[in-house]
Amino acid sequence: MSRYASLAAATEHLEPPYAVVDLEALGSNARAMAERAGGTPIRLASKSVRCRAIQRQVLAMDGYRGILAFTLPEALWLAEEVEDVLVGYPTANRAALHTLAHDEELARRVTVMVDSPEHLAFIAAAAGEKAAPVRVCLDLDASLHLAGDRVHIGPRRSPVRSADDATALARAVEAYPGVRLVGLMAYEGQIAGVGDNAPGSPVRRTAIRAMQRASAAELRERRADVVAAVRALVPLEFVNGGGTGSLEATGAEDAVTELGAGSGLYSPGLFDTYRGFRHEPAAFFVLPVVRKPTPDTATVLGGGWVASGASGRDRLPSPAWPGGLHLTTTEGAGEVQTPLLGPAAAHLDVGDRVWFRHAKAGELCEHVNELHLVRDGAVVEVVPTYRGEGRSFV
Repeated sequence: MSRYASLAAATEHLEPPYAVVDLEALGSNARAMAERAGGTPIRLASKSVRCRAIQRQVLAMDGYRGILAFTLPEALWLAEEVEDVLVGYPTANRAALHTLAHDEELARRVTVMVDSPEHLAFIAAAAGEKAAPVRVCLDLDASLHLAGDRVHIGPRRSPVRSADDATALARAVEAYPGVRLVGLMAYEGQIAGVGDNAPGSPVRRTAIRAMQRASAAELRERRADVVAAVRALVPLEFVNGGGTGSLEATGAEDAVTELGAGSGLYSPGLFDTYRGFRHEPAAFFVLPVVRKPTPDTATVLGGGWVASGASGRDRLPSPAWPGGLHLTTTEGAGEVQTPLLGPAAAHLDVGDRVWFRHAKAGELCEHVNELHLVRDGAVVEVVPTYRGEGRSFV
C-alpha cells in the first residue's frame, strides 16, 4: 500500500475538508534538518507550524532550541511554556509591549526585534515606568545589493546593513535603560526561501544559482564583520540566521550561533524546487469531489487555500493524490470549487477525496481548527491549530 493510500485508509472515517500530518514524515524531516544544520541548533519558526502540539514535539528533539515567533502577542502566549522566544519581526503593539515589560518572567523569556532608534523609543514609551528590561535583537539586512545599491535582491527588511550601521544602533540602546541588546539576526530569504531548481526556464535557474552563490559569499563576510563590531560593544547571547533552504551554508558560518527554520517540517510544495535537499511531504488537506461537469473533470469543494507572496501559480495548492491531477488554467484553486483535470479525474466520482499540499507551510493551519496526526496507519491524536485554540495573530 502506498503512503497516500495508507493515510487515506487511516482517515476514511473523517468528513472532508480536514488536514492531516504524517508523523513519520514529520519526524524524518526534523531529523534531516538537524543533520543539515551540522550541530548548529535550530530555533523553531512558529509561523511555519502554527500548532503548539507539534512545536512541543519538535522542541523535545535533539538539535532544536527555542522559538522564532512572528508577533509579540503570539510570543507572550507561547512563552507561557517555552523558555526562549525571539520575535522575528518588529512590533508596534503597545499593549503587548506593556505586558511584556511588566511581567518579569515574560521579560526574561521573550526578545523583540529592532532595526532603528525609532523602535527603541517606541518600546521605551510603551513599556512605561517601573518596567523590567526589555530584551532586544538587532535585525541586520541580509539582502544582496548590486550596481551600487540600485538593485535589491531579497526581502526588504532592516535598514541596518553595515558594521557602522549596527554599532550606531547598538550605541543607541544605551540611551534607554529599560532596553537591553542581547542578540543579532539576519535572514537571507533570497537564499533560504527561493528554490534553485524550479521548473521552467533553465536561464532563470542558472541566474538564481549565480545570485545565491554571490549573495552567500557577500553575506558571510559582511555578517562576520557586523557581529565582530557589535560584540566589541555588547556580549551578544546569540546570532541567528538562515532558514530551511540554507541550513548547511549558514550553519557553517563561524559568526552564526543558531539557525531559524520550520517550513521543512511540513515540506510544502515550494520546497520541491531545491537541489540540495528533499524532505518528505508531511502536511496535507483533503477535499471531497462534489461534481463531475464533464466525464474527464472532477470538481472538489473549495480549494482556494492560496499561499502568501507575489501572486503566481507557484502559490497555489497542488493535488497530490490520486496522481495525475492538475488545476485548470482558468479557475485555478477557487473559493467555492476547484475543478481538476488529468487522467485520474475520469476515475473520480462524487464523494471521492483528493489530497492536496499547500504551497507554503504554516498557512495551512489558518484554514482548519485541528490536525489529524497519523502514525503507523492510524490517527493517533487530533490536536488544535492556533485557529483551533482561538488564536489568530496576523
